[in-house]
Amino acid sequence: MTASAFVDRTGRVLRGIGKAAAVTGAVGVAGFVYASVVERNWFRLRRYEIPVLAPGSDRLRVLHLSDAHLTPGRRMLIDWIRGLDAYDPDLVVNTGDSLAHPEAVGPFLDALGPLLDRPGLFVYGSNDLFSPQLKNPVRYLWRSSKTDYKKRKVPDLPWRELGAAMSEAGWLDLNNRKGTVKAGNLTLAVAGVHDSHIGLDRYEKIAGPADPEADLRIGVMHSPEPRNLDRFTADGYELLLAGHTHGGQICLPFAGTIVTNCGIDRARAWGLSRNGTSWLHVSGGLGTSPYAPVRFCCRPEAAILDLVPRS
Repeated sequence: MTASAFVDRTGRVLRGIGKAAAVTGAVGVAGFVYASVVERNWFRLRRYEIPVLAPGSDRLRVLHLSDAHLTPGRRMLIDWIRGLDAYDPDLVVNTGDSLAHPEAVGPFLDALGPLLDRPGLFVYGSNDLFSPQLKNPVRYLWRSSKTDYKKRKVPDLPWRELGAAMSEAGWLDLNNRKGTVKAGNLTLAVAGVHDSHIGLDRYEKIAGPADPEADLRIGVMHSPEPRNLDRFTADGYELLLAGHTHGGQICLPFAGTIVTNCGIDRARAWGLSRNGTSWLHVSGGLGTSPYAPVRFCCRPEAAILDLVPRS
């Protein structure tokens, strides 16, 4: 091969590599734009019918919200949540991580709007207490974000104000607490734990058989850690509600969730499943950290759970 032929061939190879790199880069940019602009704001309402009530009971509609990670400027999300009141839920359950900014309490209460006039339950997530921080999200592929909180001891988000506002509206605070709530025509025995992701869960404070006289028993938590799921089930709670996982947030087409960021298996990272004799619903969540504002193959969601009698 002559020197000129070699140079010409090398040039063709380099041009081919350059074109391939340009195409790859364009695809990457397009994928990021889709994940951050389109899918992140493409809210979805999932609907499930769960045969969990005693025969002859009235139906009960539960709206499950989780992981809004709200910042004041997210008007589309605020308006979408507010519009869920039109589905006429009998009970609203918020499984935490509502905040992502020191000034987000007001906007979150604005998002709840008329939903606050309905019976409600809530627990906190770690991000209601601690503000988001810039970090490499790829680390979640090999370790949980739980380690990020080891050195963070003093909360810097207004979680007390958030809880006080929801409690003042009549919602029941279930952070390591239990109680009773009337929803529709049913009496519900409810219990919950604070966020296990940062070690604040104290199941021993609520341990013991759930009220057998109640029409239904509901267990509420932020992170669906198997140790707590199994305790709720053993104590007779028939419906368990959790969030935290974001459904994986970045998922693979046809393969689904890559990581759950907690102890639950990937198959139950979102949606309806069973935990022994209990029904479990894990919300895929409505938001993202402001430092990782993307979702891929995992649209933000809330869920309507229509509880019906067992056949």
